[in-house]
Amino acid sequence: MLVKIYTDGSARGNPDGPGGYGTILSYTDSKGCEHIREYSRGYKKTTNNRMELMAAIIGLEALTKACEVELYSDSQYLVKAFNEKWIDGWIKKGWKRGKNEPVKNVDLWKRLLAAKEPHKVNFIWVKGHDGHPQNERCDKLATEAADGNQLWEDRVEE
Repeated sequence: MLVKIYTDGSARGNPDGPGGYGTILSYTDSKGCEHIREYSRGYKKTTNNRMELMAAIIGLEALTKACEVELYSDSQYLVKAFNEKWIDGWIKKGWKRGKNEPVKNVDLWKRLLAAKEPHKVNFIWVKGHDGHPQNERCDKLATEAADGNQLWEDRVEE
């Protein structure tokens, strides 16, 4: 089964928060029925990169069985890590970027690696605010979560 995951993070331009993420899972089941699940959460005192990672993690952790996944993100920080082999160079081998620069968000990178392990994941970069309806919805969810420090988990549209 192919699952498309659209993600976005929002720190509202302030590295000290508030921040939030939005994730949308889209898939068709074995009976041909389309399903959409939305996840969103707000946090205080965080950064946009952390929110981008959280959005991807929550999407992958929501999958209950191994799937083929297309994960869409407007975060080059996230997508380049997997598509340009950064993950092998500066995450799996010592968690350093260069000689003395530690990798930020190590706890989240390790959680993301564990979440993607059972799946075949293709990370796809999309330009932010490019008009794609799912991307725009993720941006709206992330922004609302950041602004209100609110929580919406597992909203399902049938």
